[in-house]
Amino acid sequence: MADIPCVGAVVFDERGRLLLVKRANPPAQGMWSLPGGRQEVDESADEGVIREVREETGIFVRVEREVGTVLREAPSGDTYVIRDFLCTCSGSPIAIAADDAADARFFDVEQLENLETSEGLLEALREWHLIA
Repeated sequence: MADIPCVGAVVFDERGRLLLVKRANPPAQGMWSLPGGRQEVDESADEGVIREVREETGIFVRVEREVGTVLREAPSGDTYVIRDFLCTCSGSPIAIAADDAADARFFDVEQLENLETSEGLLEALREWHLIA
């Protein structure tokens, strides 16, 4: 079994809404999650976060800081090691789903409880003191 390095982005817009993508593919297919994915071999974690957000949503971000790490089992039995980073929009905050995202949009924090989100997402965001 191997660790697969991955990155994720926690992006809030100027109104305090959280950017989420609806996963088009496994894992968590059909669920709302943070934009992100596998980190490429030749890129830093920051570069990976910026690339993944741009590919999945069309939004350009600036990485502020790392907020936490989650571990998820991959279908292969390996482990996704997902390092999540707090980011800010550095361009237009208009989300357009692309790549492996079926949808992409900003949600008010109050709406998150009513969404079908990936396992442990809301708990992690609370543990990292990013939402109440």
